[in-house]
Amino acid sequence: MHFPSCRLSFASPLYRWLMYCHSSTKLFVGGLSYDTNEPVLKDAFDKYGEVIQVNVVCDHVSGKSKGYGFVRYAEEMAASKALKEMDGQLLDGRNIRVQYSHKE
Repeated sequence: MHFPSCRLSFASPLYRWLMYCHSSTKLFVGGLSYDTNEPVLKDAFDKYGEVIQVNVVCDHVSGKSKGYGFVRYAEEMAASKALKEMDGQLLDGRNIRVQYSHKE
């Protein structure tokens, strides 16, 4: 039995969709301690590249952290390295989850 070679061309819709969904400079960080603030989050992710934006999402009424946030890098390679290195790591006593954020 012969199976045809499966190659993706740069013009292929599947290739463009994969690149759209899986390459980004913005990371979602979940499982944060409610005590983790933006400077702490930035310090934890700064070693992988230039962090250009950090946001810890807070409740509008109480002002307390909701336990997740976002980190944006200047370059995709830095975001990729941070995702690989930080996913599952301990930060402020909690194991965090890191994944690419949905594209805006």
